Amino acid sequence: MESGPVSPVERVRPAEDGSEHDTLTGLLDFLRATVVNKVAGLSDEQAFSAPVPPSTLTPAGLVKHLTGVERFWFSIDFAGMDVPWPWSESDPHGGFPLADGETMAVLVGAYLDECQRSRSAIAAADLEDRAQGPDMSFTLRYALVHMIEETARHCGHLDLLRERIDGHTGE
Repeated sequence: MESGPVSPVERVRPAEDGSEHDTLTGLLDFLRATVVNKVAGLSDEQAFSAPVPPSTLTPAGLVKHLTGVERFWFSIDFAGMDVPWPWSESDPHGGFPLADGETMAVLVGAYLDECQRSRSAIAAADLEDRAQGPDMSFTLRYALVHMIEETARHCGHLDLLRERIDGHTGE
């Protein structure tokens, strides 16, 4: 398993005058990079700690959760791909549990891989295209806006956790 600190990645703001598709996907990519940068430099001990009791929320748990929602919304529900369900039977709705032996480097690597799978799953789709998963009817536009909201909300959580862990603040 990979270990060691996670390195920051480049964040690129989307063009302010781009198409709707480019704006939505660009903003989501910007937020995805923000997630990685919020946990960059944390030790595994720090990333797996829950610094705001009584909450059990951890930076590592947030990254793992976001990996699952990327797969759920884009690969499974939108693209109808036959990929493994991202959560266990004991946590079917995508909470924040961590497994023994996981490291922050492995979790971030899985997140980056899942984000790339998401990009591939929607690459040829138009914003009005409908989800292909069973009993799904939302559009790609809806999925993108939802994931922007979800990722941004969890970036806010990561801001607070990181500041509590080591005082680090930033964009």
